Amino acid sequence: MRKYAIILAAGKGTRMKTELPKCAYPLLKKPMIAYIIENIQLSHVADEIIVVVGHKREVIQEILGDQVRYALQTEQLGTGHAVMVCESLIQDLDGHTMILPGDMPLVDTKTIEHAFLEHITQQHDLTVLTTKIEDPTGYGRIIRNEQGVLESIIEHHEATPIQKEVNEVNTGVYIVNNRLLFEALKKIDNNNSKKEYYLTDIIAILKHQQQKLGTYFVKESFKTMGVNDLYTLSIAEAKLRHVINKQLMISGVAMINPDTITIGQNVIIEENVVIHPNTYITGNSIIKKGAQIGPNTEIHESIIGERVVCRHSIVMNSVVHEDSTVGPFAHLREGANIGAHNRIGNYVEVKKSSTGANTKASHLAYIGDATVGHNVNFGCGSITVNYDGVNKYQTMIGNDVFIGCNANLIAPIVIGDNSFIAAGSTLNKNVPNDALAIARAYQVNKENYVRNLNGKKKDNK
Repeated sequence: MRKYAIILAAGKGTRMKTELPKCAYPLLKKPMIAYIIENIQLSHVADEIIVVVGHKREVIQEILGDQVRYALQTEQLGTGHAVMVCESLIQDLDGHTMILPGDMPLVDTKTIEHAFLEHITQQHDLTVLTTKIEDPTGYGRIIRNEQGVLESIIEHHEATPIQKEVNEVNTGVYIVNNRLLFEALKKIDNNNSKKEYYLTDIIAILKHQQQKLGTYFVKESFKTMGVNDLYTLSIAEAKLRHVINKQLMISGVAMINPDTITIGQNVIIEENVVIHPNTYITGNSIIKKGAQIGPNTEIHESIIGERVVCRHSIVMNSVVHEDSTVGPFAHLREGANIGAHNRIGNYVEVKKSSTGANTKASHLAYIGDATVGHNVNFGCGSITVNYDGVNKYQTMIGNDVFIGCNANLIAPIVIGDNSFIAAGSTLNKNVPNDALAIARAYQVNKENYVRNLNGKKKDNK
């Protein structure tokens, strides 16, 4: 018996007012649909995941790649129609399928796993995931009989005043026997104001056939919230941020004013890390033990080594090794690899470059497309000139090199070990080991120049 998951991700999401398909919109820099796929995979409830795509399907397909199969809904004719287009991909009609909206990023592994287990162990033909909310306006109500068994789902606009007082609602997540699912879908129609085929219609059909219907109640209602606009996205982000921060703090991560700290779901932070206010860490970043991050720092897809201090800085797609300091106001990007015991200081930018141990660029430097050795000192204003307007070139700097203030190293260039670059030099030739390189004009002082100039100005008045 094979188990499937169908994710409904074909809609435009017009209320988001964005060019992206709604399910592709980022939550903590990760597309919403990626959360759902990842949690289904971690729960191990589905042998196969099918994603229904339609509007701008290439965006969804680029996000998910070949980890799922795709069903194309060329016209958005309702949720029932969206599931219909998956029929040819369901090979085992004796199996079961979980159906989820693609805009429900907070439904977690535990909920998915337990709901599927409940469906199988209770031998339900259909299980509806339900929850209770304070204001159920707009939601389909769960109507039960005197024994508490599911009778029907009544949409808000069709509910009686008494039914509208019910605050148990349909989450839009279902688990269904495959054979019964597609038999029932062939019986639904679009005789409604929107001329759409509604998936909820299968409940009345299966009830009439006396199939076994059940529910799985989700206690924490926020886990099943759908994101329909940018406001609800902000609520979902706040909920997710709270859950992640709580788990990290319990595991030994200190957070100063955690309400101002945002950590992505896939970030790994080891114990004894201190995170200061207004810090944003996302992607598959790893923060190793003893590090101090922030305040006012953004880190994405990066590895921060043990005991690193990173303040008031941006680190993107980079690695910082142990006992280094970054910032304030530094920028590491696109493959920066900072060695151990480095100092990358005020207004220093590093791009596609590596540095050895004990190297320092304390202020106002640019290091781009460079390989830098150990014990190198970049003076204030030092620049690796890597771009000629057409191509990028490499700079190679050996060990124990001193680079004076306002030095320009025009790539391609090799600076040998134990060399010394005089301040103010602009170099376009290689420097051998143990050499002093000076590339600047001699200073000329013209005595009384300013006095004579000012005298001429007075005579011209």
